[in-house]
Amino acid sequence: MNLMLEYFRSRDHIVDIEDPKSLTHYLRDTGRLESDETPTLQVLPGGVSNKTILVHRFNGDRWVIKQALHKLRVRSDWFSDPARIQVEAEALRYLPRVTPPHSTPALLFEDRDNHLLAMEAVAEPNDNWKELLLAGSIDLALFHQFGQILAMIHRRSFELREELFPIFQHRIYFETLRLEPYYEYTARRVTEAGPFLRDVIEENRACNLTLVHGDYSPKNVLIFNKRLVLLDHEVLHFGDPAFDIGFGLVHFLAKALHLPEHRESLIAGATKFCRKYAQDTWTAPWIEGVERRAVRNAAACLLARTVGRSPLEYLTNLERSKQYAASLCLISGCPNNLSDLIEWYSRKIELA
Repeated sequence: MNLMLEYFRSRDHIVDIEDPKSLTHYLRDTGRLESDETPTLQVLPGGVSNKTILVHRFNGDRWVIKQALHKLRVRSDWFSDPARIQVEAEALRYLPRVTPPHSTPALLFEDRDNHLLAMEAVAEPNDNWKELLLAGSIDLALFHQFGQILAMIHRRSFELREELFPIFQHRIYFETLRLEPYYEYTARRVTEAGPFLRDVIEENRACNLTLVHGDYSPKNVLIFNKRLVLLDHEVLHFGDPAFDIGFGLVHFLAKALHLPEHRESLIAGATKFCRKYAQDTWTAPWIEGVERRAVRNAAACLLARTVGRSPLEYLTNLERSKQYAASLCLISGCPNNLSDLIEWYSRKIELA
């Protein structure tokens, strides 16, 4: 009998990968490890939607195993079908088609019944880009790469849309992990922003232009040999590229608020990210209107990351209040382009 099938027939529960004994038995019973092999297991921090374990094997191999959660690890009730791990597995298969070499880890195996997958661990030494930024380590070349990779994903996926759209056409996880917890939830809490946020929701739903990563953020980037490696692709879908631009930009603007001693460098990085993206996509047939919608997504995300289901954890209460006030001003009169948005926001937080 197939080892995997035998394993599931002998158990009526889903393996808990954060339980070392359970995970080790699972990997042995399914033929992933030798029968007498005991790997070193390390829980990796940082995510709210998955359990993540680093596996060190005796032969030197290093895997990362991810298991999607039904209830996310946040204060509010936030649920999403753990079957979304299938989207991430497909992303790891297809993103190499639309990104520079070695920009994503290699997929090793997928287990849909246990809502998990395994991928090759990024080689060491590596650093999480969010942690570097919060520590004040600002390398403008990385912002350039960030814009370059995003432009490549959008541009190449548009070229391959007949092949990729059927695979990534469903948006249920974008709805449950982005539109509802960020925009809809915030619209219910901040009534004066409700009409604007609901308009932005409908703009995102109306577009099927390119692959959209949906979580394009420094948190999901490791730096190895001064190159970016992208992680966490569970909301990848065909949609509006404007979401990725606005979502990514907000992380730089919020950190500029949080780190006044590095504010000038972070604003310069935000500008470099947007300019590189624009440089690499200005002739794209789908680009008309994207910048305007990216500005609107940025304004919406700035507000959502203060009062939505997933507020930025590093902002102090005072900083959150400043971002809240600034985002409401933006919503009441959005700039026409990203450069004006960045300039306006940087002046606003200097005066706050």
